Amino acid sequence: MTADLPGQYPYTRGIYSDMYRGRLWTMRQYAGFGTADESNRRYRYLLSQGITGLSVAFDLPTQMGMDSDHPLAAGEVGRVGVAICSLADMQRLFDGIRLADITTSMTINSTAPILLSLYVLVARSQGADLRRLSGTIQNDILKEYVARGTYIYPPRPAMRLITDLFAWAARDLPEWNTISISGYHIREAGSTAVQEVAFTMAHAIAYISAALQAGLDVDSFAPRLSFFFNAHNNFLEEIAKYRAARRLYATIMRDRFGAKNPRSLMMRFHVQTAGSTLTAQQPDVNVVRVSLQALAAVLGGAQSLHTNSKDEALSLPSEESARLALRTQQIIAHESGVTSTADPLGGSFHIEQLTDEIEQGARQYLDRIDALGGTLAAIESGYIQTEIHNAAYAYQQSVERGDAIVVGVNRFQQDQPESPETFRLDPALEAQQVARLRELRASRSAGTVEDRLRALEQAARSSDNLMPHIMASSEALATVGEISDRLRAVFGEYQDRH
Repeated sequence: MTADLPGQYPYTRGIYSDMYRGRLWTMRQYAGFGTADESNRRYRYLLSQGITGLSVAFDLPTQMGMDSDHPLAAGEVGRVGVAICSLADMQRLFDGIRLADITTSMTINSTAPILLSLYVLVARSQGADLRRLSGTIQNDILKEYVARGTYIYPPRPAMRLITDLFAWAARDLPEWNTISISGYHIREAGSTAVQEVAFTMAHAIAYISAALQAGLDVDSFAPRLSFFFNAHNNFLEEIAKYRAARRLYATIMRDRFGAKNPRSLMMRFHVQTAGSTLTAQQPDVNVVRVSLQALAAVLGGAQSLHTNSKDEALSLPSEESARLALRTQQIIAHESGVTSTADPLGGSFHIEQLTDEIEQGARQYLDRIDALGGTLAAIESGYIQTEIHNAAYAYQQSVERGDAIVVGVNRFQQDQPESPETFRLDPALEAQQVARLRELRASRSAGTVEDRLRALEQAARSSDNLMPHIMASSEALATVGEISDRLRAVFGEYQDRH
């Protein structure tokens, strides 16, 4: 049984002594679709309903460094997130929203330096003090190679972009969380809870090591590192998972990296309920799943939370289902009573045993990864990917055998499937986005854009920090695709051979 107190090393019981008695978690609802104007309307609606932080989803072309008129973007523009091609789009996305007054989380990885540049330029145009600008950029490229697939460049130059962003933000954007190291997508790809913790920690070790090799002091950037975890179905295991991850991270930072600042040892994390557990069958039942998952995240001490909407196995969420998902958080916060004490389940024999077991299992994985030569070597050899694939296959087999019960899918089915009303994206939005992009290219200074892009490409061939050049190119209205293409010309593109 743990004798630690909340707010004390190794932070098993929470990073703050009073936890939610002093401040509730940030309530976010992940949103973005179609054009910037459509997404802006959804953000304003969610703000009116009580969210306390924005969370931006970008479409696949934006994630992959392609403009909306790229041939491969056809049919994907605005589908799984908002289409952002330029500074003009980012300005429309946040029209009427004061960025100095709210925190924003942006789920973007390969093109994270570009999208952060656009966000900062919008904030600056609003008169925001950039040294106080607060939010999070995901910027976690390693999990893309092992679990998600929206990578552009090979791992080593991609890591350079991350450490360049670390160094630049430490000076110019000191309150910004420069990475959200994600276990969420590892779990969505089929990993176990132990693998989610282990591989997330392995990625964190790789990022921190790369930053140290780039000459940064650990305490200069570690306080701005953040994490992103899944809230899955096994209620007690998930609570223990968050506690184990906090303790493991604190000991790694102190013992492996010699961090001295207490804030460098504190794992701050966002949680999203598990999209992979939502079912198209009997979608109303997803409300129950999400409620239990969200409660596990709160009992585990999350700093930020997104609750999925009941209809997300069928479509983008409607306003009504997004509101209900937000109300789930608000009920937990204001009606359940679980916020009145830090780590309410601390001391439970089963919780403490699960916490120990998850930490020990994660440490065993980290030892194996070290023996393989580190995280990059483990990714390049396919070790981490294979472990996740094997876990996913084993679980799917258990569902098909009926050993794992999924309500409404392999047990307790309905004879007549439900046909709920779902949100439908206007197909005309893609043509509108492409037309605006072409207007922008015709109206900007082509010479200035080319000069800035040429300077960026030259910097990429040197050891210069790329962020000032990305900022300058973005300010001149270079597009996400154009900036990405100049980096492609230097770094090449990654081809997965596993």
